[in-house]
Amino acid sequence: MSELKIKICGITTPEDAVAATEIGADYVGMILSQGFERSILPDEAVDIGLVTQAALVAVLVDESLDEAERIAWLSGASVIQLHGDEDREYAGELRRRGKWAIWKTVRVREAADVTRAVEALGVSVDGLLLDGWHPDRPGGSGASFSWDCVRVLRDHIPDEIKVIVAGGLMPGNVADAVYALRPDVVDVSSGVELHVRRKDPDLIRAFVRNARGED
Repeated sequence: MSELKIKICGITTPEDAVAATEIGADYVGMILSQGFERSILPDEAVDIGLVTQAALVAVLVDESLDEAERIAWLSGASVIQLHGDEDREYAGELRRRGKWAIWKTVRVREAADVTRAVEALGVSVDGLLLDGWHPDRPGGSGASFSWDCVRVLRDHIPDEIKVIVAGGLMPGNVADAVYALRPDVVDVSSGVELHVRRKDPDLIRAFVRNARGED
């Protein structure tokens, strides 16, 4: 496994982006589809990009291809994280339109969800983000999934596809997730918040330390 990377998602302000990066985040995630609790505009993402050295991740939900491309260019995204019902053809075409990587979210209820995603998406994506399933929300709910049900599949995910683990992670359980699933990236949003749209630097610090086994 490559060196573990950290993604802090749901960033809404330059101040939180600076704090996350200084503490050790490799990726800063921004919700750039509108209508969600942590949504921001592409212009706000530009402001965030000006103050952080972390890679910018544009989180999108069922945008048209043209709109997804427009948002990615405007925001300066290095990664586009697809959180809706986007399929293999969509992911492949969006990947061809820029130099960004494509991560696709899989909302996990059982191990078969991961198997189906690998088969359906193939190498049209650069990463699979494993998230908890929620009946009404595409992500950011803090819902977790069974690591045990996915553990046995970890070695069957192609090496060229990054495994990003999200879903209910927080400082107290991230070390267990890393041990169980050997991810390339761990992803947290609500687990390091003071409240929605505001991160807690102390929680980010604890999350990074525990994820990387720095105690």
